[in-house]
Amino acid sequence: MSADLSPTAPVLLRDERDGIVTLTLNRPAQYNALSAEVLAALQAELDDIAQSDTTRVVVLAANGKAFCAGHDLKEMRSSDDRAFHQALFDQCGRMMVSINRLPQPVIARVNGIATAAGCQLVANCDLAVAAEDARFAVSGINLGLFCSTPAVPLSRNLHQKHALQMLLTGEFISAQQAREFGLVNEVVTAPELESATRALAMKIAAKSSHAIRLGKNMFYEQLTMNLADGYAYASERMACNMDSHDAREGIDAFIQKRNPEWKDR
Repeated sequence: MSADLSPTAPVLLRDERDGIVTLTLNRPAQYNALSAEVLAALQAELDDIAQSDTTRVVVLAANGKAFCAGHDLKEMRSSDDRAFHQALFDQCGRMMVSINRLPQPVIARVNGIATAAGCQLVANCDLAVAAEDARFAVSGINLGLFCSTPAVPLSRNLHQKHALQMLLTGEFISAQQAREFGLVNEVVTAPELESATRALAMKIAAKSSHAIRLGKNMFYEQLTMNLADGYAYASERMACNMDSHDAREGIDAFIQKRNPEWKDR
């Protein structure tokens, strides 16, 4: 989707095809910084998508040379009021949690740089595909500000030492390092980025959305549990899943050597 640079351009664009919704950050001149307006727009779209019976996958993309440079620093410095900053970070945290709680998988399509809260956004998405020239950093420490909120998803995606290396040095890592660290799933050439991300989204969209929704929720819930509780919860979810039409249809189709016909229930 091409960038709209007009003064009245929306900060977030939405496109929907074949059950895949693409949300595109559209502040290229500001490196798609997460202003309060952008956060509100993302929250509104996520809340709407959560109620959708037709959306199967969400792709989070960006126009311009950067995926996202983090919070809008000018907006952050527009006030010295602690309550102002608390409200801004709370707003961002709610949006990030909404991504995890969204029934549909969310794939980050990363071009250019993803820094600070922009790197947080990538780590917070369920999956991520990056262009080979993309770079990642949590650079707040260079400004005297430890990236505490980005540390939440980073510590849950990366090995602790990799996460702390990024957080304590503020240095950039390459797309290949990001894959090695566990921050992204795939690295492709820049011309292949859109098609590779769509191919991944289509693979997921072809599955039973009932199983995908149940499974995504189960995955994040069990992460907070000890091993025994995790198995107990997963067993209950598996039994519930087996009661669905799609599980029975999928098993029957496999036995009968035919393609399943999902009813998403």
